Amino acid sequence: MSDITLRDGGLEHPAVVELLAAHLAGMAEHSPPESVHALDLSALQQPDIQFWTAWRDDQLLGCAALKALDETHGELKSMRTDPQFLRQGVARALLQHALEQARSNGMTRISLETGSMDAFAPARKMYEAVGFEYTDPFGDYQPDPHSVFMTLTF
Repeated sequence: MSDITLRDGGLEHPAVVELLAAHLAGMAEHSPPESVHALDLSALQQPDIQFWTAWRDDQLLGCAALKALDETHGELKSMRTDPQFLRQGVARALLQHALEQARSNGMTRISLETGSMDAFAPARKMYEAVGFEYTDPFGDYQPDPHSVFMTLTF
């Protein structure tokens, strides 16, 4: 999908608000409440978070965020592709952009938390393909049978 345009920000756009609501609903559908670590709209507006959207013309394809945990360690958050664009390179384009931004910001490590259930297997496979490795909980996370933790060091 070479016609993907990545944009900074966009949290105020109605399509983005709708996609993030679907993201939170999807996390709640597949994970018990204590294991949902997705950020809501207000949490994504914090100064330690960068947020990007992927578009084709005026159609929203997906979104991703990067939260700074410290100067060299970031956390990938809110990776979501609109269901009609799954497995078309949207998430990979957003992930590559987030990793490039992290590197340019001086980060040397990116971590993430995702679900351990089958619904999250495609995401885990994509992260593995890029070089993420399974790790112990990081930051404020605690061990959770519904979560897996992954890290990429560069």
